[in-house]
Amino acid sequence: MSAILSADDLNDFISPGVACIKPIETLPAHPPESNSNAYEVTTEEHATASQPRTPAQISLTDCLACSGCVTSAEAVLVQLQSHNEVLSTLDAHPSLRTPWLAHNGTNGKLNNILNGVNGHYQQEGKLFVASVSPQTRASLAALFSVSEVEAGNMINQLLSGASGLRASGVHGSDFTWVIDTNIVREACLVAAADEVASTLSPDVTPSSSTGFEGAIDTTPKQPILTSACPGWICYAEKTHPEILPHLSRLKSPQALTGTLLKSVLSQRYNVPPSQIWHLAIMPCFDKKLEASRSELTSTAWLPNHDTTHDPVRDVDCVITARELLHLASARNISFSSLPRSPLPSSSRIPFPDPSIDAFLFPPRRKNQSVLAGPSGGYMYHILRTYQAQHPGSEISESPGRNADVVVYSLTQGSKSIIKTARYYGFRNIQNLVRGLKPAKVSKLPGARMGVSRRPGGSSAAARESVKDYAYVEVMACPGGCTNGGGQIKVSEVEEVRALEGIQSVNRETTVGRPGLTEQKEWLRRVDEAYFSGSDEESADEDGDLNMVEPEASKLNGLLDEDVVNGISRSYIHNMISHWSGITGVSTQDLLYTSYRKVESDVGKKKQSDVERVAGLASALGGGW
Repeated sequence: MSAILSADDLNDFISPGVACIKPIETLPAHPPESNSNAYEVTTEEHATASQPRTPAQISLTDCLACSGCVTSAEAVLVQLQSHNEVLSTLDAHPSLRTPWLAHNGTNGKLNNILNGVNGHYQQEGKLFVASVSPQTRASLAALFSVSEVEAGNMINQLLSGASGLRASGVHGSDFTWVIDTNIVREACLVAAADEVASTLSPDVTPSSSTGFEGAIDTTPKQPILTSACPGWICYAEKTHPEILPHLSRLKSPQALTGTLLKSVLSQRYNVPPSQIWHLAIMPCFDKKLEASRSELTSTAWLPNHDTTHDPVRDVDCVITARELLHLASARNISFSSLPRSPLPSSSRIPFPDPSIDAFLFPPRRKNQSVLAGPSGGYMYHILRTYQAQHPGSEISESPGRNADVVVYSLTQGSKSIIKTARYYGFRNIQNLVRGLKPAKVSKLPGARMGVSRRPGGSSAAARESVKDYAYVEVMACPGGCTNGGGQIKVSEVEEVRALEGIQSVNRETTVGRPGLTEQKEWLRRVDEAYFSGSDEESADEDGDLNMVEPEASKLNGLLDEDVVNGISRSYIHNMISHWSGITGVSTQDLLYTSYRKVESDVGKKKQSDVERVAGLASALGGGW
């Protein structure tokens, strides 16, 4: 964060403050009036009245230019991730279909022969894989008035179906697998609960560090703050480095999906990481920044952190719900006309490892509880895990200063077991950060130690209450991930439906621009689709109904006894152990990542073009 954008000026979605404006001289000049006299002298008041200046406006591009929130290198990497990049990559490379020759950790080589089609290495081929967030499906479901399951089927049809992208591409390339990030999130939820338990356990000694706060081999401090939101991570790294020790070291579902796919396929099945192209479809643009992080590349999980190969990003490209519609439109595909039924099972290519295939493509889908919230349910799963370990305990909810701040407590009688909270939106995040700042010692003679003056009258009692939380689910967007910046907005609904040839139901239409009331109603509909997406009964391609047990799942024919929110902890632990075993990579390198303080270049000497290009070239090595 720069001096131009003050932290106190920040609004939700990091809207710029009044001090951050586009210079007036960059605005287009007004043409002189034809009847004006070039030699006429006028007053300043008359000139201002006769030639009113256009109000200064600021866009994301202007924010990127200041390099305060996002560096120039990050800006370029974000711009490269678009629906056009997806199409150009599909047209440049045929889909790679491999014979899946298993081996033991030779990093893509078997007897010095690289795997490929029919056993031959195909330099230009790529294995295309996509992962889709449930929030994206919910946004499209609300837009086209379909169920979340049907929206997911439509996405699968676009990416992998006969009437989708392959029908009009140069090579007929499509995506071999389309993975629901809800599945990988289950591993994240279990790992998050383990991380909290490890941090709070009195028997666990602090782990050794590599020398900086936020390192992968350090134990986070209480309260642990969610790390799945890249907008929040970017804000913390660049404005509040004192928060880094509190950040969860756990990778997000997007990053973990990429690590899972590329590590297994390269370390076990001879497919070089550079030939695996992973597309993530996410609810916000900040996920593009996450995909560009140098920590989330193949160098992090290669055995012994092998640096002899060029790093390849775990996620090659991120697009949003709106960009997915642009993707279909660019190929003259009407998204609303795509089949709403699932792809036939006969066309599915199983993942080569049977255990991971069963994990990634389960026969049943689990419910997303409304109590879990619209952002993945990290905090809720941790609460339920502790509740399962303390029979008879109860969860109580205390509303905060607004709807995006809620405090939850797990108690058993008069005993408090654990206290957690949910903070959404940057206004609330600022209050959370203030509560975690250490008190400054006054330098005045005779002043009390540990007393500080803070804007807004923040008291020591308030700071202590924040530090009492064991875990805080932090998300940058107000309303959570279903309200992400890349989701369909209410102001776009009618335009998109008109382009798709859909008759409007007129529920979002208002006279003029839709206001806050209409946006809230629209978000309510998206949330409704999100929470009802994993119905307790879903139809397979033959029309039969598959029932899902609400509190237990049968895994491998057995009923687990350690199920929390329909997720078996032992099953997840066994899957992670299996993953680590077949790749030869430690679970720490697979599941966790690190964070670091980022210095802003605002107000500093600008790099020359040569230096900037050289820096970008090194940053671009991960798969671009």
